[in-house]
Parts: sequence; structure tokens; C-alpha cells
Amino acid sequence: MKEDGWRNAHNMVKIYVDEREKSSGIPDILNRLGLTIIYKMLEVGDYVISDSLVIERKRVDDLVRSVFDGRFFEQMSKLSEVCEIPMIIVEGDLNDIRYLTSKWKSIEGALLTAIINFGVIPYYTKDLRHTADVIRHVAEKFSNVSSFKSYFRRTAKPKDEDVRSWQLYILQSLPGVGVKTAHKLLEKFSNVRSVFNASLSELSMIEGISDEKAGRIIKVITEPYVKKSVSSNGLSKYVNSEVQERS
Repeated sequence: MKEDGWRNAHNMVKIYVDEREKSSGIPDILNRLGLTIIYKMLEVGDYVISDSLVIERKRVDDLVRSVFDGRFFEQMSKLSEVCEIPMIIVEGDLNDIRYLTSKWKSIEGALLTAIINFGVIPYYTKDLRHTADVIRHVAEKFSNVSSFKSYFRRTAKPKDEDVRSWQLYILQSLPGVGVKTAHKLLEKFSNVRSVFNASLSELSMIEGISDEKAGRIIKVITEPYVKKSVSSNGLSKYVNSEVQERS
């Protein structure tokens, strides 16, 4: 009986997986391990564990390509904005990077940028099965069925005129603000305008908002909009040119 109960609880663990991950084979492995897989066209990340934790998976070769075409930094930025625990799994032999590009130090710089600038947690796996085992372990620790709703509420506009839903949606678009933090902000400041007018010290008094996170929120609200220029080298914006020259 105890074993059956454990299996039932185990099967309750659900993961939202990006449709484009089907061909990797990882979702099939996770399904065989007893997890429930729900496919979605995700705007951010490849595996949604909860509203707090989203995982981006990259093979070593895709990591290299994405760094040099600029996708990597955009993905890491969005990842850090939609959840409190952004994570990237790099799959494969890291030594292969030296064979894939002569500018391998730039890849190291990009990974450091993900950690330092965007607060993304890196994890390294050797193959598909290892990746699946890591995702399963993380899901068993963090998965919460109710939390998926808040993640998708952030990535899709409310379909009705309910003011409360729009207030939560707007605040969850801010860096590091999930549904729980959005509720706390509205409870403290009463309305969205008051949240936007709050000072750094006032925001940092809210549970779940550190001084660093408050600073990122203030920056998003107050910094003038600058039209993004198209560059053939997306890497230069994020990686110090000196690092590139040395590589």
C-alpha cells in the first residue's frame, strides 16, 4: 500500500515542456520515469517546473551558436524575468567547445554573464539520460500543480476585463515578480501606479524582493526606451571586447 501511494504521488508530478523539445527524446524518458508531460509552445524556457523555476536546455553545439548570434543573452534575460530560479542545463562535453570555435573563451564569458548579470543557475550533464534524471530530480523537489497557472498567466494576456487579473498580469511582467510577490505588492501599495511610484527602499521591504531585485524593477520602470539596433554580432553587447580579443 505504501508503495502504491508513493507511485500515485510520483505520477502527480507534472512538467510543461516546449513542443520543440519532443524530438530530443528527453520528454519520452521523463514519461517513462513516471512524470506527466504536458506540451506547450513556451515563450520562455524548455521545461517549466513551477512558476518559480524554469529550465532552458542547450546542447554544447547549440550553446556556441546561440552565443554568437545573440539568442543566448536574450534567452537568459527573459528567463531571469519570468521566474525566481532561472536554470540552464548545458548538455554534452564542455571540452568540445574548443573544437567548435577558436573563441572558446567567449563562451566561458557568456556563461559567466548568465550567472552574474542574469542570476541563471548552470548545470552540466553528459547526455540525454543524465539531463532527464536532473530534470526529474528538480521536478520532484519543486513541482507544484497550482504554480503552473501563474506562469502561464504571465505569458498570456487576460482574456476578460477583470481588473484584478490585469493588475497581477502587469506586475508579473516585472523582473523577478511572480504571482505571490505581485499579490504582496498590491496588498502593500493598493494599486499598480503606487507600485510603479515606490522607491527602491519601499520595494525592498516586500518579502521576496531583495535590494538587487528592487533595483532591476526600478530600472525597468524608469529607464528611457532605446530602440534596439540590429547587430551581426550579438555577443559584443554582453561580452567584454577585451575577452574576445584574448580569445
